[in-house]
Amino acid sequence: MKTTEQTIQQIERAVRKIAQKFPATNEPEFMTDIHIRVIQDSGELLAYDDEDKEITRCVIEQWIDNKDDDFYAHVTNLLRNILKGQHKLIDNMGIMKPYSFVLEDDEKENIGEIYLADDDTIILGGDIMPGLEDDLNTFFTDLMK
Repeated sequence: MKTTEQTIQQIERAVRKIAQKFPATNEPEFMTDIHIRVIQDSGELLAYDDEDKEITRCVIEQWIDNKDDDFYAHVTNLLRNILKGQHKLIDNMGIMKPYSFVLEDDEKENIGEIYLADDDTIILGGDIMPGLEDDLNTFFTDLMK
């Protein structure tokens, strides 16, 4: 699935709405996670706090009735990249650190942590260096010659 510019803009807008709910303050709120729930059939992207109170929602038109088997893997990478791109906004939200953005499916099953806001820790997901194993094997073979 090739992500459209409209999809990226809709997700970025949703992230900004989340950040608006938690403006920077001297007395940050205590929260451990922001739950991003994606519903494949309806294309909805919903954000919830720890108490399952809705923060914001939007419909991503490209996701409506999407039947791709790797839908959640694609969404995970897309959200991770968008959140990483908006890290200055996210890292300055009025929430006590550390806090996470967690991706869930339509049945509230945890798919994975997609972003961790913490001054000292960075979470890297997916392949950090694609092809690293092949490069190491080639290097080892050349070395053994």
